[in-house]
Amino acid sequence: MIPGAALILLCQLLGEALVHGTGWPLPGPVVGMVLLLLLLLGNDLLADPVDTRFVTGPADGLLMNLTLLFVPAGVGVVNRMDVLAAHWFALAASLVVSTLLGLVVTALVFVAVARLTKRHAAGETEA
Repeated sequence: MIPGAALILLCQLLGEALVHGTGWPLPGPVVGMVLLLLLLLGNDLLADPVDTRFVTGPADGLLMNLTLLFVPAGVGVVNRMDVLAAHWFALAASLVVSTLLGLVVTALVFVAVARLTKRHAAGETEA
């Protein structure tokens, strides 16, 4: 449990350091999550991969308590109601457009995967 949590926190720290060192306009924890993903994917490519199940426990614990991690963000939003009031239309428009765009992309991906799996299933039955 402790090694997995340490690995997650180390990746987050490295993400924060990369963001602050390079000036990237990204959140450090997101960069850290990408680093963790690359580390775990790279481990699978090794000839003798390390058993990474030790990350599962801490990751599951974080996921079970994910709603608590949104409380500080919610407080930050409430503290900046003046910004929300000044830019409410742009925020509402971006929320609607991004939701619709997400729905359209999801539907297109679903259709593409359905076609690919249909072709794959048809190819197996013919052989």
